[in-house]
Parts: sequence; C-alpha cells; structure tokens
Amino acid sequence: MSSTVYEIKESSIADPGPLGLACFALTTFCLSMVNAGFVDKSATIVVIALALIYGGATQILAGMWEFKKNNVFGATAFASYGAFWISLGVFDLLATLQLVTVPAQGVWLFLLAWTIFTFYMWVGSFGTNKALLVTFTLLLIAFILLTIGAAGSHTAHVLGGYVGILTALAAWYTSAAGICNTVFGRVVLPVGPSKK
Repeated sequence: MSSTVYEIKESSIADPGPLGLACFALTTFCLSMVNAGFVDKSATIVVIALALIYGGATQILAGMWEFKKNNVFGATAFASYGAFWISLGVFDLLATLQLVTVPAQGVWLFLLAWTIFTFYMWVGSFGTNKALLVTFTLLLIAFILLTIGAAGSHTAHVLGGYVGILTALAAWYTSAAGICNTVFGRVVLPVGPSKK
C-alpha cells in the first residue's frame, strides 16, 4: 500500500491595507464634510449608507485579511474602525428614523472611548511609516475635537470636521501609495519609514 504525501502551500493574498484605508478615508471625508458645515446635515443619510457598507463591513473584511497577513496593527485598526462606522451608522439610522433619541452624553461617551482607543493606536503608528503616523495624528486630533464638541462646543465640533477632512486626505494618500507603488513596482508615492 503506497502513501501519497501532499504538500500544503500557504496561500498568499494581496495587501488589504489600501482597501481598508480607502474605506476609512471615503467615509471619514463624507462625515467630516457634514461636520465642518460644507454639506447640509440632510446628507447624513449618505454617510449612514457608507458607514454600514463601505466604511463598516468592507473595512472589517480588510481587517480580517490583515489577520491572515499577520499584521496585528492593520487588523486591529481596520476591524475596530469598521465596527466604529457600523455602530455610528446604526444609531444615526435609528435616530434618523426617529426610533430612538441619542442623548448628547451618549455621543460624548462614544467619542471619548474611541479617542482613548485612537490614542494607543497613534502610539503604535510610530512603528509603521510616516504616512500612517500623519493619518493617526490627525485622527487623534479630530477625535479629541469631536469629543469636546459633543460636550457642547460647536466650534470644536466644526474644527473636528476640518481635521477629519485632513485625516481623510492623509488616509487616501496612504491608500493611493499602496496601490501605485504596488502596480508600478517602484516608489511613486513615498510613505517614508518611521523610527522604531
């Protein structure tokens, strides 16, 4: 009786980073345009749809693929911020449908908790690259401002919207770098190494 030995090769997957960053950037941009006052609040329904599907579910998938690539930072960031968007989308949808009233203190608590999480992800971003460090620095500032805004400061809320737009642009740049540098096989958009 002969035995056959089958070699199992580890499957390789494409880098999910550019997808996760694109999901995060686009959804952040749309919400921040509303927060900054550039777009009317009625556009929130667009943000809700994006939060549930692109910024939420699709970004969580990117996080799961980062686990497959053994990237703990990317997996934690994408899965967590994907869940952030779904959570925000759910309570914004329920509020829009007038099924619940979201208290200001609840929004403040939600944003405070995400600010704490973003703080240690910001610390972790020092070990990635300059583009991600810039993205997380801006994101942390945006969360701090939005948390202050939820406590009653309209000015901080609007400033949080402005910084959110800059955060989205930084995330889009980092996503574009991941796409272009891969497709062209050379550095088209530098992301710069960070000091470890």
